[in-house]
Amino acid sequence: MSHLEKRPLGRSGLDIAPLVFGGNVFGWTADKVTSFDLLDGFIAAGFDAIDTADAYSRWVPGHSGGESETIIGEWLKRRGDRDAVKIFTKVGSDMGQGHKDLSPAWIEKAVEDSLRRLQTDYIDLYQTHWPDPLTPQEETLRALDRLVQAGKVRAIGTSNHSAEQVAEALAISERDGLAAYASIQPHYNLYSRDTFEGPLQDLAVEQGLGVITYFSLESGFLTGKYKTVDQIAGTKRESALKDKFDERGVRILAVLDAIAQKNEATPAQVALSWLLAQPGVTAPIVSATTLEQLADTLKAAHLTLSDEDVSELTEASAY
Repeated sequence: MSHLEKRPLGRSGLDIAPLVFGGNVFGWTADKVTSFDLLDGFIAAGFDAIDTADAYSRWVPGHSGGESETIIGEWLKRRGDRDAVKIFTKVGSDMGQGHKDLSPAWIEKAVEDSLRRLQTDYIDLYQTHWPDPLTPQEETLRALDRLVQAGKVRAIGTSNHSAEQVAEALAISERDGLAAYASIQPHYNLYSRDTFEGPLQDLAVEQGLGVITYFSLESGFLTGKYKTVDQIAGTKRESALKDKFDERGVRILAVLDAIAQKNEATPAQVALSWLLAQPGVTAPIVSATTLEQLADTLKAAHLTLSDEDVSELTEASAY
């Protein structure tokens, strides 16, 4: 493997390899043994950042949240060398209290739960998962600042917040001398562009925020595995993907396919390489449930598309 250029994650002080492992699969579609193998494979390939959340995977019947963090914690303990890995997790999802929650009391409890499950004494990047309409951002930021001061959290970031909300948070941190969000985590990919492009991307570029994108392959749509809506009929993917095979979606897949062939790459690798070429993007979050799938996906970090390829994809995916 050729050397991976690390990228600064905004002003967090963290440098990361250009793809982040999405940990929602751990303890869900990947059992413990598979999860350990995937994590080992990811690190062995030169990558170093793992993204999870306290709520992964609450949506699974019989799960209560914390399953992903628990597996990562067991893996970290077995592996040792904690400092060689960057662990990103999140707070604020409903963990049974019935609402999204960024209150100081909840953050104080949730961080201890995450640290215990992760079997570590610090979290590299602690992210607010969703806005909490009931808690003023100032209170949330004060609570997060206390965690940074205490050394429990190295940097803070946010996910699913609007440009307006992020700008407000940055202004509060600046005004009150508090830890500031160093990164954002938006839904963004070749198919879903208006979820990031516009005010949020402008803010990220202007403020030097790190950007890690989730749903980087639009739930598998951009892998090119499914060419028509008929191929997903009756599968688990059907509800997530059936609306994507509109004229624009089909056009994106066709151009992805052509550029993949030209570069001797896969559509997924090309879609990720396009993301890496976008202003502000630090590292897409990627996931996998088999080692074969993982090795294939990670090749995206070594694929550099020509400017022509990038603009062809940008045009094909325009709304």
